[in-house]
Amino acid sequence: MVLEVEGAAQRDRQLRADLWLFFITVIWGSTFVLVKDTLSSLGPFSLVALRFTVGLIALMVLFGRRLRRASGREIAAGALIGLFLFGGYAFQTVGLKYTSAAKSGFITGLSIVIVPIIAYLVLRHRPGVGAVLGVVSATAGLALLTLKADLSIEYGDLITMGCTIAFALQIVLVGKFAPRMDAVVLTMAQIATVSLVSALLAGYSESIILPLPLEAWAAVFFLGLAATALTFSIQTVAQKSTTPTHAALIFSLEPVFSLVFAYLLAGETLTGRALVGSALIVLGMIMAELKR
Repeated sequence: MVLEVEGAAQRDRQLRADLWLFFITVIWGSTFVLVKDTLSSLGPFSLVALRFTVGLIALMVLFGRRLRRASGREIAAGALIGLFLFGGYAFQTVGLKYTSAAKSGFITGLSIVIVPIIAYLVLRHRPGVGAVLGVVSATAGLALLTLKADLSIEYGDLITMGCTIAFALQIVLVGKFAPRMDAVVLTMAQIATVSLVSALLAGYSESIILPLPLEAWAAVFFLGLAATALTFSIQTVAQKSTTPTHAALIFSLEPVFSLVFAYLLAGETLTGRALVGSALIVLGMIMAELKR
């Protein structure tokens, strides 16, 4: 009886965690149109640096006192996670110079396949039947959503695979460290690392033309506060109660929400192929939730 109650409580915690991850995926999906527009005023590394700096300042104002109790292991773990998160952004940005946005989106989304493998090797988390079926369905959906007739492998595709592996490692490492460390400290160290490395690269390879348009500053603050400080804090806390594979499956909904917001905000067309692909991704997440 006690085991049944504990099992039900664990399922409730995982469901709540998955719902929070769903919420932040909606936020991330809403940023694609915003980022695309803002890149006309800022270089990619400059935008990432400003975005993560704003997010870091917000967290420092709210939770800076937590750093006084932070251990060196927590700071080091957060910095390691941050390096892989930055690697994801860097490989994705460079890869986009040599491949299409559609193929980049698909290859990046393949982290849902890589995460269960890395999670098993690092955490010994064996994915359940529902998770495996969900990964297959979501991968098929991503292919319909992003790939065109030309499936040839380009130089940029190989670079973008680095992004996929980096994002997968970020998800798995959050799952490894978050359950036994201070989530806020991990998040601040992670965001600070991305901010610092991005700023160094931006200073080396880009220049900021001031003053920036008001719209660009508004975008930077939204990205920094909502899509960075809030979302990565929630991710770190939520992954205390759910598996990396579940997190990756939920994050695979990001291109679906990107499509919806592009339709609502930018007037882009929704094709039948895109709708079927989106449905398969949603089905994959549902299968993972129902067959635990």
